[in-house]
Amino acid sequence: MSGTKTGLLWFTCDLRVQDNPLLAKASLEVDALLCVYVVPSFSRYLKHYSQESQFSQARIQFLQQSLADVSNSLAKFGQRLFVIEGTPFEVLKELISRQNITHLYCDAFAGYDEQSTVECLTKRYSELHVIQMNTRMLFNEEQLPFDIHQLPATFTQFRKKVEELKLEHQFALVNQLPPTPSIARIHAPFHGATSSGSNVFVGGEHSGNAHCKDYFSHRFASHYKQTRNALDDLSATTRFSPWLALGSVSPQRILSLLKNYENQHGANDSTYWIYFELLWREYFYWYARKVGYKLFQLRGVNHSPPLTSFYAQHFKQWVHGTTAYPIVNACMKQLRQTGYISNRGRQLVASCLVNELSTDWLWCGIF
Repeated sequence: MSGTKTGLLWFTCDLRVQDNPLLAKASLEVDALLCVYVVPSFSRYLKHYSQESQFSQARIQFLQQSLADVSNSLAKFGQRLFVIEGTPFEVLKELISRQNITHLYCDAFAGYDEQSTVECLTKRYSELHVIQMNTRMLFNEEQLPFDIHQLPATFTQFRKKVEELKLEHQFALVNQLPPTPSIARIHAPFHGATSSGSNVFVGGEHSGNAHCKDYFSHRFASHYKQTRNALDDLSATTRFSPWLALGSVSPQRILSLLKNYENQHGANDSTYWIYFELLWREYFYWYARKVGYKLFQLRGVNHSPPLTSFYAQHFKQWVHGTTAYPIVNACMKQLRQTGYISNRGRQLVASCLVNELSTDWLWCGIF
């Protein structure tokens, strides 16, 4: 129908319905809304870098659970989530053309490939309204006290400029959603979550929020700085990262819970350190926004290629936990069995791969 505004919301690492400013904005601006998650094929990437055909079962299950949670939440508003396998540009291009999409909603990406997809779609569809918003970081670009191209060269310089900025969490509440376009004819079977794999973590917005609330219901945060380097202790670290990575929980929500905790129990070095580590995450997001594709080039941002080689046997030993380093082996076996290792464990195994085994750091990304 002429004049109808039809939106397409491209879910990526923002897998939540509430506290999602992008979804809240779309709900107010269009007459119909198509919610899509594109599952790209990583088979060639995995084969090249790891000789594996797919990600671990624990990782696949966590993603499936997260998508199922979004799907169930959308269903309460008469909406649905279309999960489609394929190359994001090709999938979105076909949907925009076939469904007469007028508005595209998506994250303000730090990833070069995702942002390139948006730029290609913008060039192809000159009348398409593209709305990008920060859905998974603490600060919006206009809040930063510097231009993004003037991002401080070190984290410490960045932290000193931003840590005192006033942040008030504005919870983006969704009360209703536009209907799915009546013209939508999309074959996208959604298989939901599997029951096999690790039960250490359950994916999804509801599980993530429940975990965060439970963490702050104890006094763990008051001792976090002393315990955070433990390799395996449910109370030692926050374990927020799985839900943060997929955007099932926002860092603003975690910071809001942290502030409430400090108001009740007092602030100290440990509670501050949780914010400190959220700022580390923040810095690397803006760093990726600044340097773009250079971040993933072998020559790096300084145009200096590392002195690395690839030894297939060494890499296989690292993956399966059969290296000469028992602590690395223990961490890698935990990762394979549960889909998770602690922050300290991640540092240990990555350092071993890069330094002791002299392998390009990009190979760390297969898990």
